[in-house]
Amino acid sequence: MLPEVKDILFATDLSKNSDNALRHALTMARANGAKLHVLHVTEPLSQDAVVTLQMFMQDDESRKKAIRDRHESVKQMLKQNQKEFLNSLSGKDKEAYSAVGSVELVDGHPAEMILQRAAELDCQLIVMATHEQGTGHTFIGTVTKRVLRRSSIPTLIVPNPSD
Repeated sequence: MLPEVKDILFATDLSKNSDNALRHALTMARANGAKLHVLHVTEPLSQDAVVTLQMFMQDDESRKKAIRDRHESVKQMLKQNQKEFLNSLSGKDKEAYSAVGSVELVDGHPAEMILQRAAELDCQLIVMATHEQGTGHTFIGTVTKRVLRRSSIPTLIVPNPSD
């Protein structure tokens, strides 16, 4: 029996190549009649950033607000990214976007959160883009490499067409 693909997780870093990978993810979703879940992961602040916040923002509530504002800012970037992507599609291709069942922003370590959400959503496929800087396999990106190494489901890596 051939495997069924009913749910696809698309992990985006909001880059131009991620838009290219999203086109492939939509094609896969349309071909399989699958639901597509868009995910962006915001990395935790580095220890240096935390120390800097503590130095310049003595008030604990102000620090918490700055972190919330950071999350909200990235959430707006994700929303804008999806809106611009949808507007870039032609009429027939816009219909394919209806396969998007969720657009989600989570905080955490990207590779771990991608794998965790794929499992929680019971996805049968993960789609990601290669890193935009560099060429060839050397620079597919640390997050992509970690997901590839640890994923128990097929993972499609879409190269940057300009590489």
